Amino acid sequence: MEKKFLLFITALPLFTSCAPQAATPPLPKEHIALQLYSLRKDFGNNFDTTITKVGEMGFATVEAASYGDGKFYGKTPEEFKAAVENAGLTAISSHTARLLTAEELAAKDFSQPLEWWDNAIRDHLAAGMQYIVTPWMGVPQTLADLQTYCDYYNAIGKKCKEKGLSFGYHNHAHEFTDVEGVTMYDYMVEHTNPEWVFFQMDVYWTVIGRKSPVEYFQKYPGRFTILHIKDHKELGQSGMVGFDAIFRNIETAGTKYVVVEVEQYNFSPLESVKISLDYLLDLLKI
Repeated sequence: MEKKFLLFITALPLFTSCAPQAATPPLPKEHIALQLYSLRKDFGNNFDTTITKVGEMGFATVEAASYGDGKFYGKTPEEFKAAVENAGLTAISSHTARLLTAEELAAKDFSQPLEWWDNAIRDHLAAGMQYIVTPWMGVPQTLADLQTYCDYYNAIGKKCKEKGLSFGYHNHAHEFTDVEGVTMYDYMVEHTNPEWVFFQMDVYWTVIGRKSPVEYFQKYPGRFTILHIKDHKELGQSGMVGFDAIFRNIETAGTKYVVVEVEQYNFSPLESVKISLDYLLDLLKI
């Protein structure tokens, strides 16, 4: 999900792509999901009608972004699962967060948050999901606080694994800033247990953070179970993100699913999402 960053981009030592080049699809079409936040206003107006349009558009899987009070988009987990399946879709994951309060962070006390996660895990299982992804956290002031968050994510991930789910973290651009001289994102990858925590790299925000997604795949192979495939608006619109290079290295990344997300639009949200899906299918030759 989009956070407001004021960034002045002078140079991006990354990959650019003017035309699709991938020869063979690195992932099956059913492993291309839509982040439902892309159609947030449409879902706010009518969930059932909009989810039907997502299925008709050609997606097979989706990622949710509205879990709260035990519900997804105002529906119980069972109702949400039924609505998604009625549209010919499967919900594979959800952006869900329970951040630590200042008091919990200082005390390194996860007891109440982990009780919250017990309920969240139960609800995600009932909704038929495989993955839970925390979509955001701020930049801690110290490495000690960042380590506390790594310990917290390890504890959540361990709980998820025990119930048959996988837990991950989704980045924006600020994770590529330094905390006490250490890049926050690198520290998180290096101080979380790969058995319990994966990373859902948002390739666009990584580029905005002046980093190369492919270099991270090579530095930390196998850690990026899901990728967010995104651009400034529709996929391919900015010319800044080297999607062809990303997909040539997707096996190294360890990626099983990619999630299309469109946060800003040149057209209506539905049109922009369809343009993005068509771009990706053309790129992957599917």
